[in-house]
Amino acid sequence: MADEAALGTRIAARAKVGVDEVRSVFEAQGIPLAVPPTRPRSLRIHRLRVAGVRTGTLEPGPFATSFEFEEGLTALVASNLRGKSSVLELVTWCLRGTPREKSGAIHWLSEVDLDATVAGQAMAFRLDLQAEEITSAVVLTGPDQRTLKALRTPDPAQGVLPLFRAASSESYAQQVQALMMQWMDLQPLVSAQQGTTAVAHGWPAYYGALYMPAARSAALLGDVVMAGLPGRLLQVFLDLPAAAVLAKVKTQAALMSTARQRRQGTANEAQAERAEQRGRIEADLSAAQTRLAQLTQATNGSKHESLADLAAATKQLSTAAVDSQEAWDELMRLHRQAKSQRQRDEKLLNDVRESGIARRLFHGLDPTTCPRCDQSFAIERRQLEVQDHSCAVCARPVQGDDEVPEDVVAEAEERVKSSSEAERLAKEALVQAETELDRISHDLRAAQDRLRQADAAARVPVYAQVRDEVLRLEGSLSVLPELPPPGVDPVEDLAIKVLRAAAKTLEDDHEKEAARLFTDLNAEISSLGRKFGFAALESVSINRAAQLRVTSDGGHERSFTDQVPGERLRLRIAVIVALLRVGAAHQVSTHPGLLLIDSPKAEEIQDVDIHLLLQELNAVAEANNLQVLVTTADFGLAHDVLPAESIKEAAEGKPLW
Repeated sequence: MADEAALGTRIAARAKVGVDEVRSVFEAQGIPLAVPPTRPRSLRIHRLRVAGVRTGTLEPGPFATSFEFEEGLTALVASNLRGKSSVLELVTWCLRGTPREKSGAIHWLSEVDLDATVAGQAMAFRLDLQAEEITSAVVLTGPDQRTLKALRTPDPAQGVLPLFRAASSESYAQQVQALMMQWMDLQPLVSAQQGTTAVAHGWPAYYGALYMPAARSAALLGDVVMAGLPGRLLQVFLDLPAAAVLAKVKTQAALMSTARQRRQGTANEAQAERAEQRGRIEADLSAAQTRLAQLTQATNGSKHESLADLAAATKQLSTAAVDSQEAWDELMRLHRQAKSQRQRDEKLLNDVRESGIARRLFHGLDPTTCPRCDQSFAIERRQLEVQDHSCAVCARPVQGDDEVPEDVVAEAEERVKSSSEAERLAKEALVQAETELDRISHDLRAAQDRLRQADAAARVPVYAQVRDEVLRLEGSLSVLPELPPPGVDPVEDLAIKVLRAAAKTLEDDHEKEAARLFTDLNAEISSLGRKFGFAALESVSINRAAQLRVTSDGGHERSFTDQVPGERLRLRIAVIVALLRVGAAHQVSTHPGLLLIDSPKAEEIQDVDIHLLLQELNAVAEANNLQVLVTTADFGLAHDVLPAESIKEAAEGKPLW
């Protein structure tokens, strides 16, 4: 908590914010503010067992081979293409999750067992294979290596428990990489890809500092040059303060800053584009308004009536004429209906005066259509009703007479009187409507004549067009308001400010620690390089980005990538050993101490040089608690340099396993 408080206070002072704000930013980004001491990362392998069935002409049949590994340098010796490199790949498959390269012999295997100690904990890696793929796997942990050696499955009675199980190569790779990151106390190496995406490199990237890449590789540490990974590995394995935290802080600050810049850039572009659009519309609107004012002035200055007034009056009269015509049509219909009713009533009066049957039917229904089929009665049926006294509906005879014909006649006369009055009123209304229609029609014709005769009539289409254009442009402006300037997110600004201050603070810590370590590191690399056979080497200079400058041949300075493959190999080994030596001296060494080197003699190294390299590497490994596995096809080389117990060899031409 004291370290966290001290670091938070320093970052807050640099960012000029409160310590609580610093803490909240780190919590929001999921970055630890404290820098706890690193746990030991020692990694040792003790036994590799492989089993399967070999096919082909070279010693076909079942096999089961075990290799025991001790501290110091161990040489795997066999003829070319006899399985020595595949031993490194099988160790890598167990520890890394995937082999770097699958050799052709792996398809013979059905079982692969590796016993190792990871950060002080005994572990057993048990893989079952078929067709070069994992069908089942389990990683066990137990009290010691002796207990684990005899087991391939959990045994709770002996304290052997599974850490995880897997049923495929993909599942095993994912789980073993997570396991190693946890037990080796490592954080993902995070970098920003093209400033937009955070890319996390896990255990496989770290493992590249254990398994030397091909000498021609441009990477000094690890097997990935991009994303600054060699420098990240150097900083982690020297345990420079909060190397993983610094990487996360710098990456997150870069991502957030880039996202803000892009968002602001997009907003600025949109704002500029909107301003340009409005500028064009405003210019067009100004021109249209000027033109409209000119047309309005010319129209108002005319000696004749206003075109606008004439057009409005004409439109009003046209509407009134239409309404008056519709009213006249309706009154004409009503007048005709009233006239028809009056004529029917007069005929009925005549009928009741002359016919008793008519008087008897007077108060009955007078349908015009059949009540069942809605068809009109034939004229003949009506005539028969009068002539033959047969009902027009049912055609039956109508007999008898009314007793009071005077009442029927009087009522029929009253009906005639009423219908005649209705006809008269309808006629009067129709005459009035005709008069009004004539007046409106006359006024409309007069207005139309005045509109046609007006000198300014020719300007009406142009005026209307320009007026519509003004309205359209005003509408366009209303739906394209000015965009506000890019908004400022105070939370984002605070986060970027704090993260940048944190990056600078942690960088200062790194620089102070690096100044103390790198002088010793450079001297150690130079000394080891010369011991490993780089006789012309005078000095080196390595920085925190793992960029190595090499001075040799009388002051000639070149980069690491400018060296020949053999010199690159010597320098890589020298860097790893120097990390262990200087780290141990300063009590900051966190390299696992395991090194795999495949066929160093193949990298253009002369016989004298390779003897010297392996002799010195053996001495350095013993003196610095380093475990090194080297493969070679040179039987004499291994026996010249190493004792028999440090050599795992097959007879010449025979398989190693």
